[in-house]
Amino acid sequence: MQIQSKLPDVGTTIFTVMSKMAQEHGAINLSQGYPDFDPDPELIERLMHHARSGRNQYPPMIGILELRRAISAKLGRRSEIDVDPETEITVTSGATEALFCAVSAVVRPGDRVIVFDPAYDSYDPAVALAGGETVHIPMALPDYRIDWDELEKHLDDRVRMIIINSPSNPSSGILRPDDLDRLAQAIRSLNCFVLSDEVYEHIVFDGEAHASVLTHPELRRRSFAVFSFGKTYHVTGWKIGYCIAPPELTGEFRKIHQFNVFTTSTPMQWALADFLESNPGNYIELPAFYQAKRDLFRSLVAESRFELLPCAGTYFQLADYSRISDMKDTEFASWITQEKGIAVIPLSPFYRSAPDTRIVRFCFAKQDETLAEAARIINAI
Repeated sequence: MQIQSKLPDVGTTIFTVMSKMAQEHGAINLSQGYPDFDPDPELIERLMHHARSGRNQYPPMIGILELRRAISAKLGRRSEIDVDPETEITVTSGATEALFCAVSAVVRPGDRVIVFDPAYDSYDPAVALAGGETVHIPMALPDYRIDWDELEKHLDDRVRMIIINSPSNPSSGILRPDDLDRLAQAIRSLNCFVLSDEVYEHIVFDGEAHASVLTHPELRRRSFAVFSFGKTYHVTGWKIGYCIAPPELTGEFRKIHQFNVFTTSTPMQWALADFLESNPGNYIELPAFYQAKRDLFRSLVAESRFELLPCAGTYFQLADYSRISDMKDTEFASWITQEKGIAVIPLSPFYRSAPDTRIVRFCFAKQDETLAEAARIINAI
């Protein structure tokens, strides 16, 4: 029997490839984006409590009400945003599932979806599976800003969705309020939706504030906003996120969600609901926490032959290795992992047409001792 692949150009994600290589060669894994430290002990205690208290069966398809109410309360405290937990919030099995459901909800065969390269690698396959066509617009180095004039050149009635990501993985760039204004202006006359990937919402540096589509009244009416508990509470393996959208969009989103995963881990939802209630301001500490790690890592490798690019958010640091090698980034990533013991992520897999640059991504969501040991190796290259 022969199978005609729906994703003929898709292989194993670069994250899986590099983490596997790191494990095989005993390398320090600064590739895949996850912490090597534990979450708050109270969060683990709450998980164990609910698992032992019999909360192990199916929860409501859209997420337990207690967690949705806690999310709504958090948004109200932080940004004075009024979000209805019944009609606008859906708990998902990770942000990736939410992204997939949002694309599937509104993109039809023949529709176009615009993304900005370097773009997170789950966007393009989700669009392809919906029958859409992805249009890739590159961002400008070194700070990876969107060229809004270039966007307008690609806009027509076939554009059904624009995907934005701030803070951006892998570029570490951020959008600001004036960027959201430009986006709103550009699509004002179009029947076009916005998918806003905001999973690193609390990891923004140097006194900047996160600019969310939820705080922009015009964009909010046509947007899906996706968030992640894993990034906020250092529990990426729990795979719990959520999507906020207007009631009409949420209704379509939930139709996809219920036949995709149906629902999400019960005791983990209860644990997060408890933690949000007992630690309502926990996330406020995240920018300073990760900025300290960013600054530590940058200072530790400042004398290396890597040229560090700006890092405005996320827990990723891009670095240009042109002074070290002229190898392509995928070759360099394999070499530095296997020969030097530091696993990194090459940037070219995040492009439709990668520029001729020599850039890799380091993850600094690690213990200080891990970063110090990694820096010792990096400085010797």
